[in-house]
Amino acid sequence: QHHTVEDVGLTLGQALRDALGDRHGIRRFGDALCPLDEALVQAVVDCSGRPFLAYGLEIAQARVGSFDTELVHDFFLALSNEAAMTIHLHQVQGRNAHHIIEAAFKSFARALDQAKQFDARVVGAPSTKGVLA
Repeated sequence: QHHTVEDVGLTLGQALRDALGDRHGIRRFGDALCPLDEALVQAVVDCSGRPFLAYGLEIAQARVGSFDTELVHDFFLALSNEAAMTIHLHQVQGRNAHHIIEAAFKSFARALDQAKQFDARVVGAPSTKGVLA
């Protein structure tokens, strides 16, 4: 499972990096807070060209079914590295491992959707340096 999950993160990250291209005209930043029942997770992303993962999920269970919950970290780390983006995942609350994981993926997807959108006010790369690398 480890190699499969990590490879999916790497592949998705590579596809995102390619799709973002030079990142000219995008908002760059996005954030979202999503619930699933008792779980609440916030994701904040920066399509900066700088890979970093701040992982703040506290999943007490080692497994959900046959899935190793530590692989959630490995997925987001691989994705962050290949997409060259900063990802912060912060668990506000939650007890159920499945709910925490699902809320994390939902909030990440919504934050990424915000960050990658074009903003007519942004000319070139959204950076004071004029380039995102």
